[in-house]
Amino acid sequence: MTEEDSADNRRKSYTPSKKELGVVTPKRAPQGRRVEAAPADRKEAMKQLRERQRQERAEAAEGMRQGDEKFLLARDRGPERSLVRDIVDSRRTVGSFFIAGALIVMVGSLIKNYAVVLASNVLWALLALAVVVDSVFIARRIKRLVKERFPSSQQRMGSLYLYGIMRGLTFRRMRVPKPKVDLGAKI
Repeated sequence: MTEEDSADNRRKSYTPSKKELGVVTPKRAPQGRRVEAAPADRKEAMKQLRERQRQERAEAAEGMRQGDEKFLLARDRGPERSLVRDIVDSRRTVGSFFIAGALIVMVGSLIKNYAVVLASNVLWALLALAVVVDSVFIARRIKRLVKERFPSSQQRMGSLYLYGIMRGLTFRRMRVPKPKVDLGAKI
């Protein structure tokens, strides 16, 4: 192979750039984004950034409260978790009374009367037993309904039980995402 042949092969395989061809590529217009004026200084840029982050956090918090799947935490996502939330939210749970009972027990234990202290300790034991029994009922109902509605579910049942029990221990008004079903609703 001669030097001319190799130079000829190089020329054939070479693709000229747009600049060499004289082609001008127009700038693209921004799509789907708001184009804001650049801030005047660093302080203004930080102020705009904080404001934008505050708005995004508020939107995410509202979406989480409403149960929007896009904003939910990983622990709350999925149809099985939604069913567990509905199961727990459709009934009254002992756990929601547990905090109030614990407050009564705490006040009762501060009083220097032996009978009051004994009564508060008995109340504490009864509350703990009631929470355990209620948790068993919640777990059994979760197991039955999840197996019935999602027979090929990949979720671990133990994690669903714990999710339901922890939701049942929270006051109804403080649950996130907020309850979609009314008390006594048929699930």
